[in-house]
Amino acid sequence: MILVFKHFFYKNYVGLSLWPFIFLKNGSLKEDIVLINHEKIHLKQQRELFILPFYIWYITEWLIRTICYMDSYKAYQNISFEREAYAHEQDLTYLSRRKTFSFIKYLCR
Repeated sequence: MILVFKHFFYKNYVGLSLWPFIFLKNGSLKEDIVLINHEKIHLKQQRELFILPFYIWYITEWLIRTICYMDSYKAYQNISFEREAYAHEQDLTYLSRRKTFSFIKYLCR
């Protein structure tokens, strides 16, 4: 289910997946199939980690990477979940062939 919340987002962020919803900054983004695919990849990641562990892992990885990079945005870009989603967001068939725990190969650079 896709919901629109204009005032929910920080700076340049336009989409967010919180199981089982995709939140968008504005309604026109519903037509952005690449963004929607990116967020659906996150929903799949969340489901395979039974939701709550996903969020714990996500925040922990972001905190560790923020300390390593001394840059919160660079840390965000390098979270394994984000790296997988960005790498495959334009491949609209990716989810149909994605293997479970595929984000793990994006942990190390």
